[in-house]
Amino acid sequence: MKPSAPPAVVKFASFPNGEIGVVWDDGHESYYAAHDLRCACPCAGCVDEMTGRKTLLDASVPKDVRAVRITSVGRYAITILWSDGHDTGIYSFETLRRLCPCGRCTG
Repeated sequence: MKPSAPPAVVKFASFPNGEIGVVWDDGHESYYAAHDLRCACPCAGCVDEMTGRKTLLDASVPKDVRAVRITSVGRYAITILWSDGHDTGIYSFETLRRLCPCGRCTG
């Protein structure tokens, strides 16, 4: 049996309050605090590639960090240019859905 594909992002937006909103193809909506999503960056500069251990210190990320630009990466991810200049993280749809902070997703 073929494993089911994770939901895909239909629409995304950055809001003036700093939240990043995502609408999924299954109708679910996710709203992420910019600081939380920036601190969850999966790039090699923020996570050790060999161990998977997070190396980014959350305290080093400005509390008021914002998404400056959000760009699609193929049909599987987004990348974000953050107001602190960071731009190397690729957030796969699977990762974004796993990070969804809503009560339904966090159980």
